[in-house]
Amino acid sequence: MAPIRRLVLDVLKPHSPSTVEFARQVSSASGVVGVNASLLETDREVQNIRLVVEGEAIDADEVEHRIESLGGTVHSIDEVVAGEEMVEPRDQPQDWLPP
Repeated sequence: MAPIRRLVLDVLKPHSPSTVEFARQVSSASGVVGVNASLLETDREVQNIRLVVEGEAIDADEVEHRIESLGGTVHSIDEVVAGEEMVEPRDQPQDWLPP
């Protein structure tokens, strides 16, 4: 099976643990070499963050389990890169808007 190299997740999390600790905990999942956590929105009880998880062979189930064990919920999986090489997104002609 092809390894997962990147996951981009939209996550809802409580204010505690902090975003720093949340990213640290997720980064210790199997196959993960780095995590980028960006705050998208915050309200009284929760924060919405984007997690970019990268590695050589990410265990997606373990990543989701860690998120849930920290009180978070995966709202959506916005990007998955799998295979032997990282493939970066490219604009497609149908994505271009006329001037």
